Amino acid sequence: MSEEFLQIKDLVVEYSSGGQIVQAVNGVDLTVKKGKTLGLVGETGAGKTTIAKSILRILPTPPAKIQKGEIFLDGQDLLKLPEKEMMKVRGNKIAMIFQDPMTALNPTMTVGDQISEVVLQHNNYTKQQAQERTIEMLELVGIASVRYMDYPHQFSGGMKQRVVIAMALACNPELILADEPTTALDVTIQAQVLDMMRELREKFNTSMILITHDLGVVAETCDDVAVIYAGEIVEYGTREHIFRNPRHPYTLGLFGSLPKLDDDSKRLSPIHGLPPDPTNLPDGCKFGPRCPECTSECSKDQIMLEIEPGHFVRCCKFTAGGAQTAAKTKNTQPASDIGRVNAGQGKRGGV
Repeated sequence: MSEEFLQIKDLVVEYSSGGQIVQAVNGVDLTVKKGKTLGLVGETGAGKTTIAKSILRILPTPPAKIQKGEIFLDGQDLLKLPEKEMMKVRGNKIAMIFQDPMTALNPTMTVGDQISEVVLQHNNYTKQQAQERTIEMLELVGIASVRYMDYPHQFSGGMKQRVVIAMALACNPELILADEPTTALDVTIQAQVLDMMRELREKFNTSMILITHDLGVVAETCDDVAVIYAGEIVEYGTREHIFRNPRHPYTLGLFGSLPKLDDDSKRLSPIHGLPPDPTNLPDGCKFGPRCPECTSECSKDQIMLEIEPGHFVRCCKFTAGGAQTAAKTKNTQPASDIGRVNAGQGKRGGV
């Protein structure tokens, strides 16, 4: 199945802070297909988590405010739903795996009670049925049922993450928002958690938005990729588009910051400078002040251009014949092999 399941159109989100306006998300358009995974990649502060929380409508208001945009889930505009109806969507149709499992769990409740609470909230179950469902979910993520009555502090970081995933999947949601689900985990547990999430997604045909800094994780997990900078999507396409033929200078900078197995360079090539102040974004291309290819044209508003079928770039280089030239220079290395770090250490590439 490949129909468009989630559509985000012209999403704009701002925060008010100290009398200033923080422009967090600036006209984002995204599509997630049924049963597919979309990766959101970018530096800290790019607006990735804000996009995810906008979908669930759990942004703190104030200071956050969705200024405009549309978010359609299976044809229904979530931004126009009454709060009572939105409560039925959260956890039932859409679930979120939060970034830090240490703070996502209530330390005063057992993990079993926390998962059961979610099940009871969204299903017409008895307490006995909710408990049975909770035990089923714990075992599904590799946690023995005897740990039902354990508290979060009795679990390791990797086990806490499994509990959070079990909680997110307890009601068989149609869409999972995974906010850096492996950031706090060591490499071995990372691999186990990613494999488990992939298996569960395939079992339930669940769509997923994966927020991560780790390009290695994206290469192994995602079907489509959106590269985000200063609240804008600067490059968008399939995993093969982004990894085999990255075109935006920011995307190229991310890949240049990764160590590679077939490269004998002694130093990496980091992106110089810092992301712009979100209260005072530059005119035109937001990446312009850090871009080695910046020209006077970059000070004008940039639009997304399709440089090959399904592959979009927000850069003035790709106008008229520029797009045709760009499509000819492709990296033939498999997507899953790009961005990996020293194989002996078994670590993944990150940004």
